Amino acid sequence: MLVLSRQRDESIIIGDNIVITIVDIRGDKVRLGIEAPKEVPVHRQEVYDAIQRERAQSESEEKVADDSASPST
Repeated sequence: MLVLSRQRDESIIIGDNIVITIVDIRGDKVRLGIEAPKEVPVHRQEVYDAIQRERAQSESEEKVADDSASPST
């Protein structure tokens, strides 16, 4: 993991097209501004984890449905 120190209104560049800017610091909270192309998904960790769980559950349900629809040999 790369750890960087930044102050308010300073930025970090990822690749050629993602910019993360420190917008505000209040106590133990840091507000980030993220500029990224629309095709790059940006989520909080807990939202990303929920999406992955839903995706895995959906794939599992599809596999069960496909298996039950297959003719037995």
